[in-house]
Amino acid sequence: MSESEQNAKSPDNALELAIGRQIRDFRIRQEITVADLARQAGLSVSMLSKVENGLTSPSLATLNALSRALNVPVTSFFRMYEETREATIVKSGQGLTIERQGSRAGHQYQLLGHHSSGHSPRVEPYLITLTEKSEVFPMFQHEGIEFIYMLEGEVVYRHASRLYRLRQGDSLYFDSNAPHGPEDLVSLPIRFLAVIVGRT
Repeated sequence: MSESEQNAKSPDNALELAIGRQIRDFRIRQEITVADLARQAGLSVSMLSKVENGLTSPSLATLNALSRALNVPVTSFFRMYEETREATIVKSGQGLTIERQGSRAGHQYQLLGHHSSGHSPRVEPYLITLTEKSEVFPMFQHEGIEFIYMLEGEVVYRHASRLYRLRQGDSLYFDSNAPHGPEDLVSLPIRFLAVIVGRT
């Protein structure tokens, strides 16, 4: 069985697990003990424990009693099961090469993953590799924030009117609405991880 096939398989009690986690989450957020919730819902402590751990399939009557005790709609218990959860894996060297403003030979931008949900902030992780000197560098400017982590080499990086000398292990976190980009490639090759977070 392949890794993707293994990952595609879900446990037989996925619904029970999702309901149990949601009930536990509501209980903890309201600072209610297992014993108190069981008493308020007319359940035994052992039964509630089984429900929270996904070890039993609760009846509609049980779910209704728990919803009244927690003061939440019954439908809220199914939220985690109904929501789509996404994950993206990119094997080494297989990131999607992106043509960005200023992309040229020796300047490579690889997108390492993305999330298609419209309910989440837009997050774009890039592996950027610079292998050739250049006289002119593009300045980028876009909504959101950006985080850079240096993996290799040395670069002088501009953000607005300030310059930062970045070496392996250094990081820079900044408002990406201001003009920013490499100012001087000091030591090649240069590789850094750039994570851009903005609105979709």
